[in-house]
Amino acid sequence: IHDGLQNAEAVVKSVCDRHAEALSAIEDEYIRERVADIRDVGRRLLRNLSGQQPVSEEVGHEHIVIARDLAPSETAALRKDLAVGLAIDMGSPTSHTAVMARAMDIPAVVAMRDVSEQVKQGDEVLIDGNRGVLIVRPTPRQLEEYGRLAETRRSIAKELPALRELPAETVDGHRITLSANIEGVDEVDSVTAHGAEGVGLFRSEYLHLLSSAPVTEEDQNRVYCEVARRLSPQPVIIRTLDIGGDKLMTGAPFLPEPNPFLGCRSIRLSFLHPDYFKAQLRAILRASRYKNVKLMYPMISGVEEVEQANAILGEAMDDLDRAGEEFDRNIDIGAMVEIPSAALTADTIAEHVDFLSIGTNDLVQYTLAVDRVNERVAYLYQPTHPAVLNLIRETIRAGKRNGIWVGLCGEMAADPVLTPLLIGLDLDELSVSPPAAPLVKAVIRRLKFEEARAFADEAVECSSAGEVVRRARELMRRVAPEILELV
Repeated sequence: IHDGLQNAEAVVKSVCDRHAEALSAIEDEYIRERVADIRDVGRRLLRNLSGQQPVSEEVGHEHIVIARDLAPSETAALRKDLAVGLAIDMGSPTSHTAVMARAMDIPAVVAMRDVSEQVKQGDEVLIDGNRGVLIVRPTPRQLEEYGRLAETRRSIAKELPALRELPAETVDGHRITLSANIEGVDEVDSVTAHGAEGVGLFRSEYLHLLSSAPVTEEDQNRVYCEVARRLSPQPVIIRTLDIGGDKLMTGAPFLPEPNPFLGCRSIRLSFLHPDYFKAQLRAILRASRYKNVKLMYPMISGVEEVEQANAILGEAMDDLDRAGEEFDRNIDIGAMVEIPSAALTADTIAEHVDFLSIGTNDLVQYTLAVDRVNERVAYLYQPTHPAVLNLIRETIRAGKRNGIWVGLCGEMAADPVLTPLLIGLDLDELSVSPPAAPLVKAVIRRLKFEEARAFADEAVECSSAGEVVRRARELMRRVAPEILELV
């Protein structure tokens, strides 16, 4: 400031840019991603130096959020009534930020590389979350074209509420359970409003991610009880903490991970902190007195982890017995199949649980060695890859052999184009974000199960992911062409 006659804002920007460039040159991807943190600190300093108010306080009208990156907790904190769209430089369609946006019914496009630099405050933009398109300063012709498309979507959307009370059943009478994925109590009304049958995945970690203070057993139990009570008698499947990867929480005794997706996350982290884990299990068990709560372990890699988790669950039950607490001793227990090793040993795992739930977001990631939050390899993230489809099919078959039901709760379940494939593979349940339920149900009710099964048999024999998608779109064009317009 003194020697170069620069103002404080210019100095702060140059220092932040220098640190960001230095981090960008580091080979370790986890460290490289901290560039976003440096830039965020820089933006806050510049805002304070210039006397500006935070954008979240400034914007009192509908707007589209443009950012370099957003953490899942930041996305969850967006005001759904004002944030009508989201576009970020980083991530992929199955990063948790994108998943959160879909659950909140906010159109989002990700992996845009430099959109945060190209778009300026006040620019007019068009966003198409279905096609992953962002148009900056659209022409009159583009506005007219998207106006027509929006009207088509509104017309079809008007028909979807009529499906709310109807079952997810094929034309020839094959019944599917269609459940919802949620993060908190405020989504319960959305579950019933969109015609889902209970909760197939309650992501319990968001209680922690959205809290600045430690979340106690009582805090958790209050939330679980409210969800269970309001949805009773429909089922509520609560997944134990799935912290790690791109979901990091502050104020907890967890160390940073150099390779977070392959490190100490999910059930592994729970085993490392058994008291923390047991407190959550007690909170879930206490909510099971409503008789509609089920429990699910994430990121299981083999039967030993299920046995270890069940042993800790037994200790939690003993704690409640000693305290005289009421709970369902026969609570259903499930394991998530998100790792190839779990899919390949599903027969053994199935002997120790009451159901299996396939988490395709991570299953695709680990099967194809593709980081699902890395935009540079997003094109390799292919849920219809032959290897993935075979793992899904074998998991379902293992469930049938062991007399337990199998569901699927990844983002793959929410893609109406892939609904015939998943129905044909003979899944018992699909769990999707509440806003996705009507479209998926509409496809199911236009399908014949035998037609879907024949298509699935063909799909698993296809040589490429692209061929499966092409054939799926052809089938959709025959059975539900108007829905294909929306996706």
